[in-house]
Amino acid sequence: MSADASFRIDAEFFKRSDLARLQLIGRLHWDELCNVTKKIDVGFVGAMQTEYTDDAFSPPLLQTRNIQEFIVDDLDVIHINEPFHNLLKKSQIHKYDILIARSGSFGNAAIWLKDKVVNSSDIIIVEADKAKINACFLVAVLNSHFGRFQLERFASGAVQGHVNLTILEHLKIPLLSLPFQKSIAQMIGKAYLSIEDAIGKYHEAEQMLLAEIGFAGWSPTDEAVSVKSYSDFVSAGRFDAEYFQPKFDELFTMLSKCRVRPLGGNDGLVNIQRSIEPGSDAYSDKGVPFVRIADFTEMGITPPEIHVPPEVCTDSPRPKKDTILLSKDGSVGIAYKVEEDLGVVTSSGILHLTVKDDAVLPDYLTLVLNSKIVRLQAERDAGGSIIQHWKQSEIERVKIPLLPILRQRAIADKVQSSFALRAESKRLLDLAKHAVEVAIEQGEDSAVEENKKGNK
Repeated sequence: MSADASFRIDAEFFKRSDLARLQLIGRLHWDELCNVTKKIDVGFVGAMQTEYTDDAFSPPLLQTRNIQEFIVDDLDVIHINEPFHNLLKKSQIHKYDILIARSGSFGNAAIWLKDKVVNSSDIIIVEADKAKINACFLVAVLNSHFGRFQLERFASGAVQGHVNLTILEHLKIPLLSLPFQKSIAQMIGKAYLSIEDAIGKYHEAEQMLLAEIGFAGWSPTDEAVSVKSYSDFVSAGRFDAEYFQPKFDELFTMLSKCRVRPLGGNDGLVNIQRSIEPGSDAYSDKGVPFVRIADFTEMGITPPEIHVPPEVCTDSPRPKKDTILLSKDGSVGIAYKVEEDLGVVTSSGILHLTVKDDAVLPDYLTLVLNSKIVRLQAERDAGGSIIQHWKQSEIERVKIPLLPILRQRAIADKVQSSFALRAESKRLLDLAKHAVEVAIEQGEDSAVEENKKGNK
């Protein structure tokens, strides 16, 4: 594409490395994305909060934060009512549709491999023409550096990119042999099965936890009326009705039957550290990776797009192995246990929890923090405002049910098994992406040999 066609004259757009990659693609049989697909469109863009529902059986709504490399993280999704879902035909996602994050986790491409039809918001939906290209192969191309650099090259915006739909149609897609495409699809299929097994193991751990502490089958009451005295308001320091909902009374009545400890404080299970906030003026595309709440879930951290200069974060703690990250602003109560030392810093909305008492295992504690037992406590404390904020003093008082260490270990083993399956899935997806890159650079035979080495 010429400078005139793209309206770009900046040197960044014409980097030698990018031009060299385009030449490599140009030596192969290739076509533009619009010619190998049946649909390139954007999911619903606009306000829809009034259409949200708490009914877990209603259609899920996928958002940018759910789009990871290759895989859709649909464990934590918003649901919309059925009539609204049926109205948004253009935004519906079907099996084998490719989803591209338009902003936020910018440029990530995932493939939907479930039979269930879901909906989407502000996500680019690509339907591959299966007569011309394998959908799994296409998503591997988009996630390879041959796809990524094209998305980034034509992105609008500075620090945080924004995928331009018109430009996206003209991405150059190498069309490798059908047997090679099929081999890539098989790897992605195996990775998907590993993810499904991982989800199953994690769900088993959750159910075991709830059964052991006497919460199996429990759902919070939906009663709306609670009778309280004036002294209840004074002792709580809260006068808003949301704080005194019956479901919270029910929760603490059940917790009173368990052995519990406070999360933090002098008698607590963890030490809590806070990060500093460098401010958006310090955001850059170089430096130390800067993890925000949108960059992590209970299952892992997405490589952040934003970085900050090292000199502005010297006083910020770096996550170490077994550190538990806990969100306290916005989407409060998300916990993730770090599997290895990380060279990143986190936003001030993320607390660093370090276990200081051998009465609790880190994996067990993380599972409890992500359970409805703690999520409800977070909802009670942080509710009553448009933007949720969970105070550290409130977090320290969170009640954690404790099981005997042997029972904790049995639950933790299932959690670790789940994460091992996720690691295997990531290995296979990285292998698929690397195979595509090697095939473009060195030929398909070289890619096949690389795959044989990777699978030994």
